[in-house]
Amino acid sequence: MEMDYYKYQALGNDYIVIDPNKSNLNVMNENVKLLCDRNFGIGSDGILYGPIYENEIIKLRILNPDGSEAEKSGNGIRIFAKYLIDSGYVKDRAFQISTLGGTVNIEVLDENATLLRVDMGVASFLSEEIPVNGALREVINEKLLIGDHEYRINCVTVGNPHCVILCSDISERLAKELGPKFESNSIFPNRTNVQFLKIMDKNNIQIEIWERGAGYTLASGSSSCAAASVAYKLGLAENKMKVHMAGGVIEIEITSSGHIVMTGSVYGVSQGFFHKDLLKRVNGKIDARRVIKEKKT
Repeated sequence: MEMDYYKYQALGNDYIVIDPNKSNLNVMNENVKLLCDRNFGIGSDGILYGPIYENEIIKLRILNPDGSEAEKSGNGIRIFAKYLIDSGYVKDRAFQISTLGGTVNIEVLDENATLLRVDMGVASFLSEEIPVNGALREVINEKLLIGDHEYRINCVTVGNPHCVILCSDISERLAKELGPKFESNSIFPNRTNVQFLKIMDKNNIQIEIWERGAGYTLASGSSSCAAASVAYKLGLAENKMKVHMAGGVIEIEITSSGHIVMTGSVYGVSQGFFHKDLLKRVNGKIDARRVIKEKKT
């Protein structure tokens, strides 16, 4: 019997997988907020909607808890890759997933697909590509006024936008206090993900994370890639490093060609059916599969 949803976590960053091939559940706008709500819904850091097939390409949509759509999520991609293996969609140990932020290469490293390696592509520090408002430039060690305090920011895209702030000390409180102010600053036309970065040594860095559209999170794959890219570019870390977060550790390697390769764990949490009361609230408005088909045409 097919389940309505499948829930996974990667270092405490949890996602609900909704499979359009098994469900016609409406996953648009307000319903995403409801499903992700930890008191009134299932509860998660986002929804992974797929697989969507287009010319034999496996496509994934990543939906934030506020209903917005993300270009890319490192943890989300690893979770979705494990779901594809668990559900029998993919038999190979190496395959690709396409997101709004680009196509990524996946490699399964263990028998149960709990350890995966993902090539997240090449980072860009160009303001136009991130994007960051103003003249075309690399946004490195740039001043930004937040309230009455001036901060030095480093901005990068790894398929989605990030703002990295070097700090001598970091905490959950710091991320929750300042994260929203950076995320929604007018310099970022599409808002931004935010990382507060502490250098431990040349092979270890630590970050606290504020995710665009999700808020404070225990871990983030794309945030790890962004922070590692900044640390490496500034000469503060080697090309291989461990990124320490509240939820655990991700290993990052920056190859000679500039590709960011992320290795981390994923585990299943639960799978099940939506109660009829919840279904009454989320069905009957927009069929998500119809919306996606309309977007293609």
